[in-house]
Amino acid sequence: MGCSGSTSANGNEPIKKIIRPKPWQHTEPLTREQLKRMQDEFWDTAPHYGGRKEIWDALRAAAEADLSLAQTIVESAGIIIQNADLTICYDERGAKYELPKYVLSEPTNLVRES
Repeated sequence: MGCSGSTSANGNEPIKKIIRPKPWQHTEPLTREQLKRMQDEFWDTAPHYGGRKEIWDALRAAAEADLSLAQTIVESAGIIIQNADLTICYDERGAKYELPKYVLSEPTNLVRES
């Protein structure tokens, strides 16, 4: 038995459907440029904290894609989703991958530059 919205890959493990992260707010307002710098810095350094580079690459592609494509990317890479918003995932070997919300969506206090 799985939760609603889950499907089974091989009959044993349910695959969670990816959802958009809940709205969130950064500690201080950010411009789009500041957010982009934070995202780039995270993706550049993430592989140095463990896990496999190809999984980090797949997670980045999924984070930057629409939900249906993200689901396909995650399933194809064999990524196990703990949190449906992709904040915590595992690879098939059990390595943990934690993604901050700022790489998955924009904060509610994003400053629109004029």
